Amino acid sequence: QVQLVESGGGLVQPGGSLRLSCAASGRTFSTYAMGWFRQAPGKEREFVAVISSSGGSTYYADSVKGRFTISRDNAKNTVYLQMNSLKPEDTAVYYCAVQPDILLLRHGLYDYWGQGTQVTVSS
Repeated sequence: QVQLVESGGGLVQPGGSLRLSCAASGRTFSTYAMGWFRQAPGKEREFVAVISSSGGSTYYADSVKGRFTISRDNAKNTVYLQMNSLKPEDTAVYYCAVQPDILLLRHGLYDYWGQGTQVTVSS
């Protein structure tokens, strides 16, 4: 059974940092693109960042470019999201997702997704 388990969320002050992790199990995802999406209260889920199967290509939403960095460790079947200079508008539930094609994943078409981890940015 495929599982994606996110961790690393929490409460942080504006300007702070968090590192999210998403561990995949049930199969090997080294040939899949992996990515992060988020959903704030009352809003639709939105794209944050994706990374290709090799890690050689990445895409970011304009709102997080320069502040967030996505990476992956295929040996651990894990994708990470380093979030720096956090803002209150980054507050959301963050979900990881996987899809063989990075462009399809970029547009929100995923094969599997996790249960999410809450990130709250507040003073």
